[in-house]
Amino acid sequence: MSLEKKYIRDFNHRVTGTVTSGFDNGHGSVVRDNSGQVLGRTSTRYNQTRDNSGPIISSNTADAGLLIRKS
Repeated sequence: MSLEKKYIRDFNHRVTGTVTSGFDNGHGSVVRDNSGQVLGRTSTRYNQTRDNSGPIISSNTADAGLLIRKS
């Protein structure tokens, strides 16, 4: 399986973050801000979104957008 990187842009088309997906270990994606800092991870296996420090942001969806809005 290959990794896929998508860019998240704001309303002025500036890159505000990236989402890398395609991991085999149950993590749906890794979310980074525009400076490369990891904001958190999503899990498609458990339908969860966690921020970088570990707490669950959402326990019923693997939505990377929740992490971008939080930063």
